[in-house]
Amino acid sequence: MILSIRNQLPGTVTTVTRGEAMATVKIRLDGGQDLTAAITLDAVEDLGLAQGSAVRALVKSTEVSLATAPVRGLSIRNQLPGTVTAVATGAAMATVKIAVEGGEFTSAITADSATDLALAVGTPVVALIKSTEVSLAKE
Repeated sequence: MILSIRNQLPGTVTTVTRGEAMATVKIRLDGGQDLTAAITLDAVEDLGLAQGSAVRALVKSTEVSLATAPVRGLSIRNQLPGTVTAVATGAAMATVKIAVEGGEFTSAITADSATDLALAVGTPVVALIKSTEVSLAKE
Protein backbone atom coordinates (compact mmCIF):
# COMPACT_ATOMS: atom_id res chain seq x y z
CA MET A 1 0.00 0.00 0.00
CA ILE A 2 1.31 3.44 -0.92
CA LEU A 3 0.15 6.30 1.30
CA SER A 4 0.29 10.07 0.96
CA ILE A 5 1.45 10.33 4.58
CA ARG A 6 5.06 11.55 4.41
CA ASN A 7 6.10 10.50 7.89
CA GLN A 8 6.36 6.72 8.20
CA LEU A 9 8.83 5.55 10.83
CA PRO A 10 9.42 1.91 11.80
CA GLY A 11 9.55 0.86 15.42
CA THR A 12 8.65 -1.72 18.04
CA VAL A 13 5.84 -1.60 20.60
CA THR A 14 7.22 -1.37 24.14
CA THR A 15 3.96 -1.05 26.11
CA VAL A 16 0.21 -1.01 25.56
CA THR A 17 -1.87 0.70 28.26
CA ARG A 18 -5.58 0.02 27.85
CA GLY A 19 -8.30 2.43 28.94
CA GLU A 20 -12.08 2.37 28.58
CA ALA A 21 -12.20 2.98 24.81
CA MET A 22 -8.67 4.07 23.93
CA ALA A 23 -5.17 2.82 24.56
CA THR A 24 -1.78 4.46 24.64
CA VAL A 25 0.85 2.55 22.74
CA LYS A 26 4.49 3.37 23.35
CA ILE A 27 6.85 2.65 20.51
CA ARG A 28 10.62 2.62 20.35
CA LEU A 29 11.51 3.93 16.91
CA ASP A 30 14.39 2.26 15.08
CA GLY A 31 16.45 5.41 15.74
CA GLY A 32 16.03 4.92 19.52
CA GLN A 33 13.44 7.64 20.21
CA ASP A 34 10.23 6.88 22.07
CA LEU A 35 6.89 7.81 20.53
CA THR A 36 3.39 7.52 22.02
CA ALA A 37 0.25 6.84 19.98
CA ALA A 38 -3.28 7.11 21.37
CA ILE A 39 -5.52 4.75 19.38
CA THR A 40 -8.80 2.93 19.92
CA LEU A 41 -8.96 -0.42 21.69
CA ASP A 42 -10.52 -1.82 18.53
CA ALA A 43 -7.40 -0.78 16.59
CA VAL A 44 -5.16 -2.44 19.19
CA GLU A 45 -7.14 -5.66 18.81
CA ASP A 46 -7.40 -5.47 15.00
CA LEU A 47 -3.64 -4.97 14.70
CA GLY A 48 -2.86 -7.55 17.38
CA LEU A 49 -0.56 -5.10 19.16
CA ALA A 50 1.52 -6.29 22.09
CA GLN A 51 4.98 -5.70 23.47
CA GLY A 52 7.49 -6.56 20.74
CA SER A 53 5.11 -5.98 17.79
CA ALA A 54 6.79 -4.40 14.77
CA VAL A 55 4.85 -1.32 13.64
CA ARG A 56 5.15 1.75 11.49
CA ALA A 57 4.22 5.10 13.03
CA LEU A 58 2.37 7.32 10.57
CA VAL A 59 2.01 11.09 11.01
CA LYS A 60 0.67 13.60 8.49
CA SER A 61 3.10 16.46 7.88
CA THR A 62 0.40 18.97 8.84
CA GLU A 63 0.33 17.41 12.33
CA VAL A 64 4.04 18.01 13.03
CA SER A 65 4.60 21.31 14.82
CA LEU A 66 8.08 22.72 15.34
CA ALA A 67 9.85 24.47 18.20
CA THR A 68 13.44 25.71 18.33
CA ALA A 69 13.96 24.25 21.83
CA PRO A 70 12.37 21.61 24.05
CA VAL A 71 9.05 22.79 25.47
CA ARG A 72 8.07 22.33 29.11
CA GLY A 73 4.58 22.54 30.56
CA LEU A 74 2.96 21.13 27.44
CA SER A 75 0.57 18.20 27.05
CA ILE A 76 2.13 17.06 23.75
CA ARG A 77 3.75 13.71 24.55
CA ASN A 78 6.04 13.41 21.55
CA GLN A 79 8.97 15.82 21.34
CA LEU A 80 11.68 14.57 19.00
CA PRO A 81 14.89 16.61 18.62
CA GLY A 82 16.32 16.99 15.16
CA THR A 83 17.97 19.27 12.62
CA VAL A 84 16.43 21.04 9.64
CA THR A 85 17.73 19.53 6.38
CA ALA A 86 15.57 21.50 3.91
CA VAL A 87 13.05 24.34 3.83
CA ALA A 88 10.76 25.05 0.87
CA THR A 89 8.71 28.20 1.40
CA GLY A 90 5.73 29.25 -0.70
CA ALA A 91 3.41 32.22 -0.43
CA ALA A 92 1.36 30.72 2.42
CA MET A 93 2.98 27.48 3.57
CA ALA A 94 6.43 26.00 4.11
CA THR A 95 7.59 22.41 4.01
CA VAL A 96 10.38 21.65 6.45
CA LYS A 97 12.38 18.41 6.46
CA ILE A 98 13.91 17.42 9.78
CA ALA A 99 16.53 14.73 10.35
CA VAL A 100 15.97 12.82 13.59
CA GLU A 101 18.02 9.93 14.90
CA GLY A 102 17.35 7.07 12.48
CA GLY A 103 14.92 8.86 10.18
CA GLU A 104 13.36 12.00 8.82
CA PHE A 105 10.15 13.96 9.45
CA THR A 106 8.40 16.43 7.18
CA SER A 107 6.44 19.31 8.71
CA ALA A 108 4.00 21.56 6.87
CA ILE A 109 3.75 24.92 8.67
CA THR A 110 2.82 28.44 7.66
CA ALA A 111 5.44 30.47 5.85
CA ASP A 112 5.10 33.09 8.59
CA SER A 113 6.00 30.48 11.23
CA ALA A 114 9.05 29.37 9.26
CA THR A 115 10.16 33.01 9.06
CA ASP A 116 9.44 33.73 12.74
CA LEU A 117 11.45 30.66 13.78
CA ALA A 118 14.26 31.61 11.34
CA LEU A 119 14.32 28.06 10.00
CA ALA A 120 17.19 27.20 7.70
CA VAL A 121 19.30 24.15 6.93
CA GLY A 122 21.18 23.23 10.10
CA THR A 123 18.72 24.82 12.54
CA PRO A 124 18.14 22.57 15.58
CA VAL A 125 14.42 21.98 16.16
CA VAL A 126 12.05 19.79 18.14
CA ALA A 127 9.23 18.04 16.28
CA LEU A 128 6.05 18.16 18.39
CA ILE A 129 3.36 15.55 17.72
CA LYS A 130 0.22 14.93 19.75
CA SER A 131 -0.23 11.23 20.56
CA THR A 132 -3.73 11.35 19.07
CA GLU A 133 -2.19 12.27 15.70
CA VAL A 134 0.01 9.17 15.51
CA SER A 135 -1.51 6.27 13.56
CA LEU A 136 -0.03 2.80 13.56
CA ALA A 137 0.34 0.22 10.82
CA LYS A 138 1.43 -3.36 11.35
CA GLU A 139 4.65 -4.35 9.59
